Amino acid sequence: MKKVIILSIILLVILANCSKSDPEAEKDPCDIDSTACGCAFAPPNCNSGENVPIGTGQPGTVGISGIESWNKLSQIEKNKINGWNSLFVHASVGTDLEDGAESNGFKFNFYDGKTLSNGLNGTDWKSIGDISNSEGAKKIAAFKAEALKQKSKLQIVIFKFGYADINDDNLEEMKTLYKQMIDELRTAKFRFVHITPPLVYIVTKDDGNAAKMKMAQWMKDNFRDKDIIFDLQEIESDNGACKLGSVWTICGKYRSTAQCPSKGQGIDAPEGQGHLCEKEATRISKAFLMSIYNAGK
Repeated sequence: MKKVIILSIILLVILANCSKSDPEAEKDPCDIDSTACGCAFAPPNCNSGENVPIGTGQPGTVGISGIESWNKLSQIEKNKINGWNSLFVHASVGTDLEDGAESNGFKFNFYDGKTLSNGLNGTDWKSIGDISNSEGAKKIAAFKAEALKQKSKLQIVIFKFGYADINDDNLEEMKTLYKQMIDELRTAKFRFVHITPPLVYIVTKDDGNAAKMKMAQWMKDNFRDKDIIFDLQEIESDNGACKLGSVWTICGKYRSTAQCPSKGQGIDAPEGQGHLCEKEATRISKAFLMSIYNAGK
């Protein structure tokens, strides 16, 4: 009889414990974030990032650590960059970044100089004017004109110099013109992603990288407290691990070679170019996407 009573008590304790609900399990995710996908107040097409309000942004520099920061974001957070209207104008290294972004699931809509699509937009200088590398002043003027033309819809502007635009002779001029452009566009309430000028591969002599390093430092000194700086130079050089003397260079493992060519730019010359190999462009572009995310978060 005692055994029966003891067994009955044990059974009642077990049943009582099983009936207690897990307080964590009771939490409704929509109570935490009513705008999350699947909740009543979620915006339409929230999985694609559409109709996501732009936030206040998080100024600062995004370099090598930005790659892992992007990896750690949830897909919902990543998709938000598709809900903010941005314009990225660039030359060939920028195309490598766009190709890398597409490999990560984020394709830039082609901007034809007329219609700005919702979300990510990208184009090259030839598509908005007859502008070549080494014509930095023309690029600055054209970019400002395009941004202002689209200011009713455009939110995030992303300017990128080419690797032939900055040299010792025009460094101060480029600083002045670039600062004037940013000051004017800031009055239109744009968000900015600045990009440090891309490096070329040097093995015998500097080919303008020292001037581009000075431009990069000037950008960080003047804009990182207000905007986002995508520090492409830090990533390309492994933060200066790859260099000739004291001048940084793009690391050989990241550049376009026969073993790992650029998706759209072919194979680089032995020295003096700096396109990104397809595999590395996919990796590096994660920090670029993180820069856009920080601009609008």
